Amino acid sequence: MDLAALTPIIVVLCLGAISPGPSLAVLLRNTMEGGKARGVSCGLGHGIGFGIYAFIAVSGIAQLKASAGGAAEVLEIVGGLFLLLLAVLMIRDSSDEGEHRYSERRGFAEGFLIAFLNPKILAFLLAIFSQFVQPDFTWGERAMVAGIAMLIDGGWYIMVALVISGTALLGKLEENARKVELTMGCLLAGLGLWILL
Repeated sequence: MDLAALTPIIVVLCLGAISPGPSLAVLLRNTMEGGKARGVSCGLGHGIGFGIYAFIAVSGIAQLKASAGGAAEVLEIVGGLFLLLLAVLMIRDSSDEGEHRYSERRGFAEGFLIAFLNPKILAFLLAIFSQFVQPDFTWGERAMVAGIAMLIDGGWYIMVALVISGTALLGKLEENARKVELTMGCLLAGLGLWILL
């Protein structure tokens, strides 16, 4: 596989990573609550979840979906329920100090789950890879494409966590944390209901 074949995949993955959505909302929330370390953990978890999805997509999830349509529906329902759970956690006022004890672990778990249970990411990856992945790709080439996807996605969210944690922007977000959390919670709830309905 040469650079010419990889370039369009890389460009589309970069554009997908920087587009705002529920993943960014979860990353911002984790960075506000737990600082740089938790935000970076969230970005790392998101990248790994995204990379696993990318490998599944490259390896032929489109055929699996065509032969067993129920699997895609179950994944969408689980993803919608997870978004609703995150929305409830954001909307509910949680000022418990014990919540931050394992904040890095929680940030990683939320980042991973928001990527892995988001059916839009699956649809996005299927749309991208169906255009560029060839049926004769070796397992090594499949792993390489998935690894590139993981590095781009995780790298973007880690960079966002690092950049906002050292600026006045995070201070402003923290000052208005309750408003930001309520807004993001309502958006996630709406998205979760939309997926379920």
